[in-house]
Amino acid sequence: MDINLTLIIQGLAFFAVAWVVMKFGWPNIMAAIEERQAKIADGLAAADRSKKDLAQAEEKVNEVLREARVKANEIIAQAEARRLQIIDAAKDEAVAEAQRVKASADAEIEQSANKAREELRKQVSTLALAGAEKLIRREIDGNAHKALLDELASEI
Repeated sequence: MDINLTLIIQGLAFFAVAWVVMKFGWPNIMAAIEERQAKIADGLAAADRSKKDLAQAEEKVNEVLREARVKANEIIAQAEARRLQIIDAAKDEAVAEAQRVKASADAEIEQSANKAREELRKQVSTLALAGAEKLIRREIDGNAHKALLDELASEI
């Protein structure tokens, strides 16, 4: 065989194979490539959407955290105000209780002092009467002397 004929036959075979591949194989290959490109594009779009969703979620989380901090600060301020109210109420109650105890103690002291004065008057009048009776038994009447001492005791 001649080299030219071989070359022509090989050229014709090459073109025949290329034509068959382009007619039957190429559309399948192109469809697979286009499908792959579509999947890649969908994946990239999904990744972009995910990034946007993540950014929105982060913004929402930050907003919720800010609101939570504000509420926490409000609750802390309310608790502090309530604590001060409770302390003030306890102080007022303690002052009132102290005044009541003091008034009770003052009344008890006054009552004890009055009782002691009465007892002291009785003892002074008894002692004065006994002393006067010993010194001047005949000259002064006991009843008159007692009336005189009672009168003096009431002046004291």
